[in-house]
Amino acid sequence: MKYLVYIGMVTIFVLLASCSDFLKEYSQDTYYITSYEDLDELLVGDCYLPVQNSASSSNYGFFIHFLADELEEQNSYYMAWGGSGVGRGGSGVGSLKGDVFGYYTWQQRVGQNDSYSGFLVENTTWTETYRLINVANNIIASVKDVPQNSNEEKLGALRVKGEAHFLRAAYYFWLANLYGKPYDPSTATTDPAVPIKTEEKVNDIKYTRNTLQEVYEQVLADLEIAEECLSKTTHQSIYQADINAVHLLLSRVYLYMQNWKLAADYADKVLKANHYLIDLNSRKPYDGFLSKNSKEVLFSMGGNDVPCFFKYDYQNFRVAHELYDVYTEDDLRKSQWWWKRNTFIGYTKISLGPGVTGALDPETDANFYNVEYNTGWYKQQCEVSDKFLFRTAEAYLNKAEAAVYLDDEDEARKQLNALREKRYLDGSNYEVTEVGKDLVEVIREERRKELALEGHRWFDLRRYGVCEKYPDSKQLTHKYTYYDSGASTQMLETHVFTLEANDAGYTLPIPQEVLDFNTGMINNERPWREHTVTTPKD
Repeated sequence: MKYLVYIGMVTIFVLLASCSDFLKEYSQDTYYITSYEDLDELLVGDCYLPVQNSASSSNYGFFIHFLADELEEQNSYYMAWGGSGVGRGGSGVGSLKGDVFGYYTWQQRVGQNDSYSGFLVENTTWTETYRLINVANNIIASVKDVPQNSNEEKLGALRVKGEAHFLRAAYYFWLANLYGKPYDPSTATTDPAVPIKTEEKVNDIKYTRNTLQEVYEQVLADLEIAEECLSKTTHQSIYQADINAVHLLLSRVYLYMQNWKLAADYADKVLKANHYLIDLNSRKPYDGFLSKNSKEVLFSMGGNDVPCFFKYDYQNFRVAHELYDVYTEDDLRKSQWWWKRNTFIGYTKISLGPGVTGALDPETDANFYNVEYNTGWYKQQCEVSDKFLFRTAEAYLNKAEAAVYLDDEDEARKQLNALREKRYLDGSNYEVTEVGKDLVEVIREERRKELALEGHRWFDLRRYGVCEKYPDSKQLTHKYTYYDSGASTQMLETHVFTLEANDAGYTLPIPQEVLDFNTGMINNERPWREHTVTTPKD
């Protein structure tokens, strides 16, 4: 039975118990569901991802930003300040760098530590996702039994049911795109993905992997139910899904499946309901671009790690120069999103506002904050997520991409220009005129710029590699530098890792803890990652 823990198959009465009492025995009737409000409380408290306020390897999906080409290692004389350097044979005290080594360098096992002497925990996100799925399973199973005598009760139960199906779909979609290959229509029926469990009961079985096609069909089935339910209910807040979130996720799913017609159709539904885009030309200087009050934001759940990564130029990582250089000087996102000092690139910082006096340093002074995300200086909660954030800009990009694959280049340019008009300096030549493959490349580049560090890039790179029209797989290079000790500024050597185009490393391995408790479950083939070594003398 112990292996069941690693797929998060817990019952509803356990979910409602405190963490300290988790291992105690409970009766199945310890807690009674008496109304949709009870289920709503469970939904909000245990099925939606909680907000977390600092970067940590224990955060849900923290690693997603380190896989692609949006970040790079930050090496400066500040690196060892406070023990944040990485010493030979292990990570310095307080370093996040060592925690992400296996992901950042695409190791055969992502838990590989940087001294190659052992492994870190690999199954946190897998286990938490299945725990959340099981909460959704319990809610879906229970909602039919709650009283629905009044109109309020009927609509309340309908909304709870719709949100639970949406969340289950979102979580399975996330798992499939981490641990399954990118969706290729020609191989999806045989490519292994992740186990599907939709029953609320704990099953004493060993789980095997369903195919990618089966998981996607489950995602679509859940979203169809969510659409039916939430089309009849009132939106609660940006932290709970509504019909627009359902439509945007459907657009994204169909885009990944290369069903361009439906991807465009659902993007249309989103834009008909809300086509708002912030005009960066008239944006107020103290308005966080990504905040709970933004009209662009449709839905958000979960924590936000990235502002914590790039607060100072003595952090372990910075925004990649390759990404920064993609923005032209008349692109207002370059100046309003990113802040550059010497070699360091991070989120733009501005003063807290009028009345602040004295000579202030944006890098170190607490009176400055990250302006893209509406967040404070130190361990203060961000208002929106960096992994589960839905906003109108994606709908424009989804429709543009789907249109170009449908050979409707005029429509693709129309959608792209509508977005760029709000992002480029007034009077600049923002309009796209490219055709064919060049237009496809512009759309992909625009997506990279607009959705930077929002959790899209890794998945986009994966799906571009199997795109039936205009396939493109990118080679990635990451550097990892060792120091004399965790508190030293003396560089010893830098290891250079390469992820080749169409590399098997574009798919994560199944966590070893899961394989250990589900014997016979197949793993993803993933090569041992070789590297080259350079030294300061080179």
